[in-house]
Amino acid sequence: MDSAKFSAEIETHLREILPSLVETRRDLHRHPEIGFKEVRTAAIVANRLREMGLEVTEGIGGTGVVGTLRAGTGNRAIGFRADMDALAMNEATGLPHASTIPDMMHGCGHDGHTTMLLGAAEVLARNPAFSGTIHFIFQPAEEGLGGAPAMMRDGLFERFPVDAVYGLHNKPNLPEGSFNVTIGAMLAAADTFTVTFGGQGGHGGSGAYMSVDPTMAAAQFVTNLQAIVGRNISPFDQGVISVGYIGGGNYDAPNVIPSRVVIRGTVRSFSPATRDLLERRLNEVANAASSAFNTTLEVNYERLFPSLHNLPEATNKIVSALRARFGESRVDDKMVPVTGAEDFAYMLEEASGCFFFIGAGTGPTLHSDHYDFNDNLIADGVRYWVTIAQEELAA
Repeated sequence: MDSAKFSAEIETHLREILPSLVETRRDLHRHPEIGFKEVRTAAIVANRLREMGLEVTEGIGGTGVVGTLRAGTGNRAIGFRADMDALAMNEATGLPHASTIPDMMHGCGHDGHTTMLLGAAEVLARNPAFSGTIHFIFQPAEEGLGGAPAMMRDGLFERFPVDAVYGLHNKPNLPEGSFNVTIGAMLAAADTFTVTFGGQGGHGGSGAYMSVDPTMAAAQFVTNLQAIVGRNISPFDQGVISVGYIGGGNYDAPNVIPSRVVIRGTVRSFSPATRDLLERRLNEVANAASSAFNTTLEVNYERLFPSLHNLPEATNKIVSALRARFGESRVDDKMVPVTGAEDFAYMLEEASGCFFFIGAGTGPTLHSDHYDFNDNLIADGVRYWVTIAQEELAA
């Protein structure tokens, strides 16, 4: 079939289904589900894929869904991944389609990611402008719970082998409808630490000198943490250490020195060497603070997600295809790396491929209680997936 005619048919179909895609996105937004509890969302995805005629497998890595679409005689297979989970937070947008579930909100746009990939599956099922196999991967629990490795432990790539796998995430405050990528390290490795200082509590007024005060060790630890990045990391490298929780004592007993203080936080880095250094120095700083104030010490340092690296060959190929489809000015292949994290990094450790941001324009940032996915992105998100399918699996 003539490629121009094929593209026109795809565009016609996309315009026809766009209103229903917007409603799907808003329905998902009204009914958010957090990681590994995406039961309703996964059921909607599976049912829609079956209605399109795809082969559907459910329950991968918990609530993950894979829909498989085959066309032509090509023997290559690719994976398209979207995340489905929401965040454990309350919404403050006041929109008609705002969350109806207390303490849950689609504050990162996964409702939009799921919708765009469903739209691509529908368009490609009706207009199979490719030759080969596409596995549409709908992943649970991206928000810190490790849904990607859970699917992989459940045999994702053994059951659905791919030559390459691709991802897409919206990003506010990048030009609306732009496509943004970096070759090499694009998103940071994410680690979590929990440090517990133990001592001997006592009266904060008359008995302070008889206590072993863990708040002193905690205060020194938190202050000295920031010197690690400033004095141990090259200014040409990047690292972040942030404390997100400090707990100890009783709010209603400010005159009591606690016997235990817990500090939790996050560590971000791009290179394996920097990751190793940050973990080692955090332990050393904790031990120094504990020794200085004679407390007990427990350190739990948990490595969560690796840094996401886009492979040059796969990335350059998709950059060229997107520029041909959308124009040179809408595709930025030199985006500044982001210290956010993505468990899609695990998938890129197993297969070729790359991960793009689609610009969402100005507005509240991701994880804000005022954030809402920009529905203007849905059509271009579908076009992104179709463009990759046509590039990777040329008919």
